[in-house]
Amino acid sequence: MKELADLATSASHEAAPPPRDVRLRIYARMVEMRDFEKRAHDLFLQGLVKGTSHLGLGQEAIAAGFGAAMAPGDYTFATYRGHNHTLARGVAMAAVMAELMGRAGGLMAGKGGSMHLTTVGKRMMGSYAIVGAHLTIANGAAWSAKLRGTKDVVVCFFGDGATNIGAFHEALNLAAVWSLPVVFCCENNRYMEYTPISHVTAVEHPAADRAAAYGLSPVLVDGNDADATYAVAVAAIARARAGEGPSLVEAETYRHGGHSRADPGKYRPEEELQAWLSRDPIPRYRQRLVESGVDASTLEEIELSSARAVDEATQEAMASPPPDLFVVERDVWADGGSSWRR
Repeated sequence: MKELADLATSASHEAAPPPRDVRLRIYARMVEMRDFEKRAHDLFLQGLVKGTSHLGLGQEAIAAGFGAAMAPGDYTFATYRGHNHTLARGVAMAAVMAELMGRAGGLMAGKGGSMHLTTVGKRMMGSYAIVGAHLTIANGAAWSAKLRGTKDVVVCFFGDGATNIGAFHEALNLAAVWSLPVVFCCENNRYMEYTPISHVTAVEHPAADRAAAYGLSPVLVDGNDADATYAVAVAAIARARAGEGPSLVEAETYRHGGHSRADPGKYRPEEELQAWLSRDPIPRYRQRLVESGVDASTLEEIELSSARAVDEATQEAMASPPPDLFVVERDVWADGGSSWRR
């Protein structure tokens, strides 16, 4: 476990970078995430996205880095800020966009919306609106994988605010005691809704500084550095797959906008915001790729391809009709409907 902590605290340029194809895949995924969420924001302002939405603009390197490190059989659990994590598992953009718009072609036929993205086929096991609740559910999936001997790993993402929830401590303790194949990743964007996490937490690093209480090493990584995040993800997932138990990773990042679309985020100091915007993970990674010898035209084609994909996904989602009313009763009872109660 010490090796994982040492890897996280070392600068990314000191370690061998991922293979070129992996880096290009990570960059492509980050660009897709950014383009998708910008479009989702535009559609929200047009009244086409139903309900609220919580964007992960600025946090793409975490989802992309972990997504590239995960195997198809691994499981993802995410928060209501889960668009990026859903796309990271290869879920079709059109299905995600249609779900945000409440259309029949959505992942849950338009019934779940932005905060409840789920698709078992891609092992995206849900976005959860109750803060911290999904950590214990992730343990259940990890326990199942361990019992069945599948070698599948669970990666559970949560925000810094969840570290002050009882379920965080309960889940970490049980995962360590049972040596479960689960990686807990705290996306520390410094704000628990509108309140700085530092104002309500006794330690500087809300996840990493508490790892020792569960017999784990503190793992702190620059969540805006895709290479560093990928390296930590690879090591933590390999450790879990080898039967060596859970890891707790704290990825430091920053959301570019407010907590939700109803929040202008004006409570954040302007100098703080500008400092983090200068560390935007996408232009930062693009520059690194160019410096490593990747031709700019290759990156431009990735960017054009992403823009086309988002346009096509938007058109497909908008062409999808509203869901039939019968979906209200679907997926509620064990037999698929409520007729047995009558």
